Amino acid sequence: MHTEDFPMLKQDIIYLDNGATTLKPYAVIDAITDYYENYSANAHRGDYDISLKVDLAYENTRDIVKEFLNARYLEEIIFTSGATQSLNMIANGFFAPLLESGDEIIISKSEHASNVIPWFEIATAKNVHIKYVDLDDNHYVTINNLKKAITPNTKVIALAGITNVIGDERPIKEICKLAHEHNIFVVVDGAQSVPHLKTDVQDLDCDFLAFSAHKLCGPTGVGVLYGKIELLEHLIPQNYGGGMNETFDNESEVYLKSLPTRLEAGTPNIAGVIGLGAAINYLNQIGMENITSYERELRRYLINELMQIPHIDIINPESDSGIVAFNVDGIFAQDIAVYLNKYHVCIRAGNHCAKILKSEVGVTNTCRVSLYFYNTKRDVDKLVELLKDKNKIIEEMI
Repeated sequence: MHTEDFPMLKQDIIYLDNGATTLKPYAVIDAITDYYENYSANAHRGDYDISLKVDLAYENTRDIVKEFLNARYLEEIIFTSGATQSLNMIANGFFAPLLESGDEIIISKSEHASNVIPWFEIATAKNVHIKYVDLDDNHYVTINNLKKAITPNTKVIALAGITNVIGDERPIKEICKLAHEHNIFVVVDGAQSVPHLKTDVQDLDCDFLAFSAHKLCGPTGVGVLYGKIELLEHLIPQNYGGGMNETFDNESEVYLKSLPTRLEAGTPNIAGVIGLGAAINYLNQIGMENITSYERELRRYLINELMQIPHIDIINPESDSGIVAFNVDGIFAQDIAVYLNKYHVCIRAGNHCAKILKSEVGVTNTCRVSLYFYNTKRDVDKLVELLKDKNKIIEEMI
């Protein structure tokens, strides 16, 4: 679907590592090139035509993101360098000052490092406890297990919308409802969910959400922090400098601007933000529901094909997302990735930044295929063909 929109697919490659980053369509490349070639001025700094054009393009993306997420206010959309920075800003700017000794943070062992380590740091600094919600037999987070994990000391639940190895789609709306009944905040790592599912933050009622542009056909180095406006008002800036202050005369007279500007200090990634806007417009033209439906169909096809190969062990056969984690019996995951690369097939191998998941799934490293809407059944067929003959794999490794 839409393979002709991606210049990299003109190369002799089969790209199946979309959980790491996605390919960029002409629409995004052209928007970024247009900025650099025709109006490459700073944002919110100049009183001349091309600078005002930058301001309009930059703030237009904020409006595009607001509509994409169905946020209530433009001020709830903060541009960052990516999901990692967004999650760190949420943890350190909002929760670190709020949490007290004995409070609890609930995460799962299938979270990405960016939604683990910031909470670890707070736990160490403030004597806050990290609790892991039990995963079920499929390594999923369930409402029932979350109910068991909650105590009167629980203050925040931080979970991915879709995890990057197991690929389970969490029931975020139900989680938020449960959490808010107990006055608990919910932080959603949307890095793997926002690019693949229609995301309505008002319907979900999440308190914070983070995602990256580069995982939804946008450029690297830019992302979004969404937060309810009444919460963002209390988020302490993690960067101070140009653009975010109203005035300063001495150390006791520093006045900051209102949201969202005070959380976007310094010259932003202007080209990246413009590219993000182009990427979302491109996805909207295809339709997020169409993307979800196509990926699920392609995943089912891949799973059915892989299950015919006796030496393939699929870690997450039941999940709905386009993420499939597997191993080949007796062969190291990275060796499989290197073997496939000889045939220009790109997959991911390793622990995928989910280093504490190994205690749940029983293996440290896996091969990961992560699909997107521009992948095809022909891509799947090529992958399966290369994995069928275990002896061939071993011979080529020698």
